Amino acid sequence: MQRILIDTDPGVDDAFAILLALRSPELHVEAITTVCGNTPVVQATQNLLTILGVLDLDQFPVIAQGEAQPLVKPLVTAAHVHGEDGLGNTSQLRTANGSLLYPPANTEVSSMAGVDLILEMAARYPDELVIVTLGPLTNIAKAIRKDAPKMRRLRKIVVMGGVFEEYGNVTTTAEFNIFVDPHAADEVFQFGVPVHIAPLDATHQVILTGERLHAEVDKRDSPISRFLKDSTQACMEFYRQHVGFWGLHIHDALPIGMLTYPDYFKSVDAYVQVETEGTLTNGMTVADLRRERQPFNPNAQVCVKVTAEAFLDDFFERLQ
Repeated sequence: MQRILIDTDPGVDDAFAILLALRSPELHVEAITTVCGNTPVVQATQNLLTILGVLDLDQFPVIAQGEAQPLVKPLVTAAHVHGEDGLGNTSQLRTANGSLLYPPANTEVSSMAGVDLILEMAARYPDELVIVTLGPLTNIAKAIRKDAPKMRRLRKIVVMGGVFEEYGNVTTTAEFNIFVDPHAADEVFQFGVPVHIAPLDATHQVILTGERLHAEVDKRDSPISRFLKDSTQACMEFYRQHVGFWGLHIHDALPIGMLTYPDYFKSVDAYVQVETEGTLTNGMTVADLRRERQPFNPNAQVCVKVTAEAFLDDFFERLQ
């Protein structure tokens, strides 16, 4: 069993990842911290409670709210993709009697700051804790700045972020999580703890079509599957209009998959840097992934190949 802390900015695809992690026996989710990104951090925390409310858990992970602003840049959010509330506008859905269709989980948010919870968990599980980041890396960089010795005892950091040989999803050269806080990402990548990256190059290989999602919902008709259908409608409409297919990429589920189904993922060593100053390339992740030019001093493993259909099959089996 792997002990993990999830750092997230929920986010529709974050919901897929969080639900998968909590339904994976290989993982024990010790804590979840929120960060600004897809939404402002207060909304991200509310969205996390909504996601957790879908699950019938006897005990919830410790939850703490993290940073409200990137290290240097003004915050950029993604309501145009994820809906006004960042979770497919599920906060507007009501039952016949007017109550919330998806009420928040019956658990409390810690009074501890997200950065402090990260450091507490790193100290509690030295050389064992894996941090999985599904949003900008602001919390992780702040934790490193506050107590680098504790953070050096992490087992590894698994990141959904970056793009190397494809186009970005914010600008031509940048992926959203890195673009929002490139300074934080570069600090984390250069820190020296093992980093495993699931970039757009990998996540774009996993296409969840609307037809597949609706078929799975109809087959299972579970609270989780119904929530996934309802929360993805706005996102899939964005994809239909701007990407060219009715469905979505479940980006953030891949770092969880890398921990639970490692045989489905192929990675290469790389030395990854982040552009923090470029006018046209701000947030660009830069690395040479060619095998014949592998670096002598890699700072990351970058996922380049996914067995997509097997991953999706197992994903839905766990989220019944």
